Amino acid sequence: MKKLLQSDWVSRLLDGLLPVFATLAALLVGAVMLLFLKVNPIEAYLSLWDGAFGSANSLAETLVKATPLLLVALGICISFRGNVINIGGEGQMIVGAILATWVGLKFTNLPGWVIIPAAMLTGFLGGAIWGGIPGFLKAYFSVNEILSTVMMNAIAVQLMNFLLRGPMIDPAQAELASKIPQTARLIEAFRLARFVPTRLHLGVLIAVILAILVYILLWRTTIGYRIRAVGHNPHAAKYAGINVKRYIVLSLLLSGAFAGLAGAIQVYGVNYRMITDGSASGFTGSAGFNGIVAALFGQLHPILSIPASILFGALLVGANKMQRVVQVPSALVIALNGLVVVFVVSSEIWRRRRQRQRLAAVREEETASKPGQVQVAEKEAKG
Repeated sequence: MKKLLQSDWVSRLLDGLLPVFATLAALLVGAVMLLFLKVNPIEAYLSLWDGAFGSANSLAETLVKATPLLLVALGICISFRGNVINIGGEGQMIVGAILATWVGLKFTNLPGWVIIPAAMLTGFLGGAIWGGIPGFLKAYFSVNEILSTVMMNAIAVQLMNFLLRGPMIDPAQAELASKIPQTARLIEAFRLARFVPTRLHLGVLIAVILAILVYILLWRTTIGYRIRAVGHNPHAAKYAGINVKRYIVLSLLLSGAFAGLAGAIQVYGVNYRMITDGSASGFTGSAGFNGIVAALFGQLHPILSIPASILFGALLVGANKMQRVVQVPSALVIALNGLVVVFVVSSEIWRRRRQRQRLAAVREEETASKPGQVQVAEKEAKG
C-alpha cells in the first residue's frame, strides 16, 4: 500500500505539470514551423518573452490581457466543477458590457463611486442572466448546454451590432456616412483607476480577490460542496437530497456572471466605450474562449487559474512583438496560440484518464488486501 501511495504522489505531481509540458510541446511544434519560415526560433521566443515581461509596460499589458481571461476562467471553474460546459463566455461578456456601458452613459450626473460599483454589478447580473438561460434549459428541458451557449453567443453578437449601430451609437458617429460601431466614451470620473504611466487598472486586483473568493465558495461553503457533488455524480447528489436542477442552473448562472463582469471591466478599465468590428472577438479579444483554456491549464482551480491566465496573457501580448521583430505572418501567431490551446486541452483529457486509472488501482489494492471481507460482502449482496 505504501508503494502505491508513493506512486500515486508521483502521478499527481506529473498531472500537475502536464499543462506545462503541453505548453512546451506546443512551443516546440511552433519552433519547427518557424524553422520552415527560415526564422530563428530562439530569437523569436526571446522577442516573445521580451514583449510580455521585458519592461514594466510590457508586464502591465500582460496583466491587462490576463484580467478578462482570469474572470472568465473563474466562471469556468464553477461550471465545469458542476459538470456543465459553458462555451458562452463571449456572449456573456458582451451582454455584461452592454448593460454596464448603458449605466455609465445614462446616469452621468451621479458620482463615480456610485456608478462604477453599480456598473460592475449590472454587468455581473447581465452575464448571469445570459448564462442562466442555458442553465435553465439544461436543467429542466435537457437541452445540451454546449449548443445553447454557442447559440446565445450569436444572439449577443447580433444584439451588440444592432445597438452599436443604432440606439447606443456615439452621437459623433451618427451623422457620418461611414459610421464606426461604437458607443460614446465614458466620462473620466467613471473610469477604473490606473497605475500610471501604464494601462494597468484596478480590475486586475478585483480579479485576484474574486479568485480567492471563488476558491472559498467552492471548497469552504455548502453551496460549493453541492455544486461539486452534482458535478461528480448527479444521481448520488439527488439521492442525498441535493436539488440537482437548481445547482445546474446556479453553476451556469455564476459562470456567466463572471464573464459579464469581465466585459464590464473591459469597458471601464481599458476601452472606456464599447466598440466592435462586427464580430464577438472585435470586443472580447476572444477572452471568452481563451478563458476556458486558462481554467483548464489551472486544472479548474481558481487560485491556479491566476498564473495560467497570466501565461496566456503573456502569449497574446508577446506574440504581437514576436510578429514585429522577426517578421512572421500574423497567421503564425494565431496558429501558435491555437497549438497551445490544443495541447493544453489534450493534456486535461490525459490527466482525467490517469486519475481514473489511479482510482482503479486503489480499488484493486483494497480488494486484494481484504479478500475475505469482499467475499462476505458479495454473499450478503446475493442473499
